[in-house]
Amino acid sequence: MVERLDAPQPVYPLPPIEQIPDDEIDRAEAGKQIATRIGELPAVVLGAASFSPLYNTDDHISGTSPLRVTRLALRYGINAFDTSPYYGPSEIILGNALKALENEFPRSSYQLITKCGRFGNTRADFDFTRAGVRSSVARSLSRLHTDYLDVVYVHDIEFIADVRAPRTVGNHLPALGSEKEAYGLEEYQAGQVLGEGDQEVLNAIEALRELQREGIVKKVGISGYPLPTLLRIAILVLHTTGRPLDIVMSYSHLNLQNRTFEAFKPAFLERAAVKQVVSASPFSMGLLTPKPPVWHPASDEIKVAVTKAIAMHNERISGGSRSPTFSELALGYAFGQALKAHTPTVVGLSRIEDVHTCVRVWQQVESGDLPTEWETHVEAVIRFFETENVLDRSWENPSFS
Repeated sequence: MVERLDAPQPVYPLPPIEQIPDDEIDRAEAGKQIATRIGELPAVVLGAASFSPLYNTDDHISGTSPLRVTRLALRYGINAFDTSPYYGPSEIILGNALKALENEFPRSSYQLITKCGRFGNTRADFDFTRAGVRSSVARSLSRLHTDYLDVVYVHDIEFIADVRAPRTVGNHLPALGSEKEAYGLEEYQAGQVLGEGDQEVLNAIEALRELQREGIVKKVGISGYPLPTLLRIAILVLHTTGRPLDIVMSYSHLNLQNRTFEAFKPAFLERAAVKQVVSASPFSMGLLTPKPPVWHPASDEIKVAVTKAIAMHNERISGGSRSPTFSELALGYAFGQALKAHTPTVVGLSRIEDVHTCVRVWQQVESGDLPTEWETHVEAVIRFFETENVLDRSWENPSFS
């Protein structure tokens, strides 16, 4: 449930911190902290969409698990958190957890990343106006128990920005080459505001920059799914305002099924002068797990191919003692490619065990201590996706319901 700005706020009370379990499983393994930083962010950022009904039950998110996940992540050095008003109670639950942990982890020890502009799935649920942006940020500050935010993105700009694309599904790599003009990415198109939608996005960015000048927001950026749209708008911001975006985040484009982020990232840096580009969702919003959420927007073709790939992988590793699960393989692949691309990864973690697994896989990738058969498994999955004609294919660009 996403609360409108003027709606009563739900309450997710926590017991006193001393009553919350802090057992052996809640402790970081000695010497396993993630110390790597990429730009001004840690290499791994905790995605707090997991603290919402999008991915977990009400019983789970209203209990102590989110606090224990947050605490363990911080103990491991995962000290940045990505959330959004669109993720239902995520900001509230994360904020309450961090408030309860303030003696162990003061505000200066972590970064808070949130978003503004989107509150639901219809046109009426988007508010990119100055007043809407300022109200959203004010509410986020209250929910997160802070007086400043390290990053605020204008959320899912593709819903509002004018559409300029020859297609809204499939492989969009030609946007960087033979179809630049069709995507609005030729040099002469750099400063073109296509319509009211583009202007709304620019207005929202200016509202955030106003808050940046006031010291309330440290970095301003945009987030969304389609890479060509994000790139076009990032270039537009640079050319119309004379100043680049601080940060851009795309999701589900740096994983086993879709690797196109790797090709697009240099264009964000070179053509739009974006200071940092972030990749989110190595599991592609749960698609690359045994039980993807029922609402997942991927096409049936992609979903079927992933189901087959998981079954094929499970059969291949049957009986193997060190063989990675499909989810571990997906996470390790995304971490490895992100390291090569010098890109932070936002990953959703729901349970304490997920945090331990995440850190273990990260350490294996960073140290090169992966199981000997790891690359063979990766190559097999990628070849299968290529055979099924779903490799590097994006699903339909999100639009209003």
